[in-house]
Amino acid sequence: MSTDETPSAPTNFIHEIIEADNISGKFGGRVHTRFPPEPNGYLHIGHAKSICLNFGTAKKYGGKCNLRFDDTNPAKEDVEYVDSIQEDVRWLGFEWDALYYASDYFEQIYQYAEQLMEKGLAYVDSSTLEEIRSQRGTLTEPGKNSKDRDRPAAENLDLFRRMRAGEFADGAYVVRAKVDMAHPNMNMRDPLLYRIRHADHHRTGDKWCIYPLYDFTHGYSDSIEQITHSICTLEFENHRPLYDWLIDVLDLYHPQQIEFARLNLTHTMMSKRKLLELVETGAVTGWDDPRMPTIAGIRRRGYTPTAMRAFCDEIGVTKFNGLTEMVVLENAVRNDLNKNAPRVMAVLKPLKVVLTNYPDGQVDELEAVNNPEDPSAGTRQVPFSRVLYIEQDDFMENPPKQFFRLAPGREVRLRWAYLITCQEAVKDPTTGEIIELRCTYDPATRGGNAPDGRKVKSTIHWVSAEHALSAEVRLYDHLFAIANVADIPDGDDWKSHLNPKSLTVVPDAKLERSLSTAQAGYRCQFERLGYFCVDKESQADKLIFNRTVTLKDDWAKIQKKGG
Repeated sequence: MSTDETPSAPTNFIHEIIEADNISGKFGGRVHTRFPPEPNGYLHIGHAKSICLNFGTAKKYGGKCNLRFDDTNPAKEDVEYVDSIQEDVRWLGFEWDALYYASDYFEQIYQYAEQLMEKGLAYVDSSTLEEIRSQRGTLTEPGKNSKDRDRPAAENLDLFRRMRAGEFADGAYVVRAKVDMAHPNMNMRDPLLYRIRHADHHRTGDKWCIYPLYDFTHGYSDSIEQITHSICTLEFENHRPLYDWLIDVLDLYHPQQIEFARLNLTHTMMSKRKLLELVETGAVTGWDDPRMPTIAGIRRRGYTPTAMRAFCDEIGVTKFNGLTEMVVLENAVRNDLNKNAPRVMAVLKPLKVVLTNYPDGQVDELEAVNNPEDPSAGTRQVPFSRVLYIEQDDFMENPPKQFFRLAPGREVRLRWAYLITCQEAVKDPTTGEIIELRCTYDPATRGGNAPDGRKVKSTIHWVSAEHALSAEVRLYDHLFAIANVADIPDGDDWKSHLNPKSLTVVPDAKLERSLSTAQAGYRCQFERLGYFCVDKESQADKLIFNRTVTLKDDWAKIQKKGG
């Protein structure tokens, strides 16, 4: 590609389909999508892609997008998850045009099932689930008909109504579609439509003891809501013939189902079942642990909705499964925070510096730029005094050739302050550990520039010891050490691949004074260290910051060194 060519825009074949439909007049030029999560856990980054796609598509074409909860499995669903999902959608910057629940349609879907029975297209089956599985056949062999497949319509309707009335125990009967036990698509071999489940529902209580399965509910819900484009992940592609069949045999309004490749991200688990196991076993502190790929987790970690939307735009929408590098997501976060996050100074591993020629009791208020990327962010006053803290890593007693930071006899620049020169390293007489540096400062270099034009090769950050705030800083890294979590073999102990260094706690970091009033969710850059966010557990007398992302991708370097 020549240097004057611009990269091609991310692909989105779904938008191409919609644009063709609009030109042809299909659906009358309407675009109406929906996002239909099951409220059985917290949403993760993969759901964020679907949210951005469904809501973003509706917005792009001046259409509508519904939020619909697929609440057909009462044993696993909870109002907590309903509330968290709504919060996640709004945090990403979207608002639904209508809020629905699959349970809104339970009566209508029940009537559809009776219509299928009246047409001889559904039946009540007394087979056990094990028997049904054994009857399905294989990809090369047809299935076997259930003994109840030819039960008369009147008998099916009677049994179905008695199922609804609660006469039978869980598992006594199921309802199946009567399609074709020799169909090449296994999903069409008389799939299950209803099961008995005596369980309280979070919305309908004990009104129902039979519940429709997802495949039966989904298409009818789309039809009732007059959805135009039912956008699903790729694993539902083989379910589309059943989606179409159920709608067509009752001659109902027919949306178009379109499948796209779900998001697979390196070092990330996308299974809600396994994420729940991490929560329940205490491997993480909860659904919103900042190491979790849940939207609640990344929000607490300090990711921004703008970055998430930009990331989803960048990776595009395709029909082919792939693996996206975590660095693509992290770069989207860095790009947004670089433009918008104020800069502050913080020292994670403090080393005391005493400026021997700085007057006792004197405090200078130095001007520091809040964000060099945003002049409108203005400046702040940073206190400077005789005793400072710098990073331990910014001093070496016997530095190698390429180390340009502070060392005995060497001069460095303090960010926004003065040039200082190290005169002596004071050691603990027992351990030999360096506990203090004695340095001098050049009062003529306020702001960091020498009037005689002499050059220094390094600028380091610092905080005034007298004015420093103490804080706990949590350094987060990838939750999984293995890149492609999906490659973990079945039967393997997948939790053995958790990264043991996914969290490092710095108990007593030193922060500049300006952060004293920072509230939960406040994001900033600790200069030279990364982007950080105030944690929800932070309090005025115990500040807690989470590292959102480093200033650059260090994972490859860490892996190369073996940790």
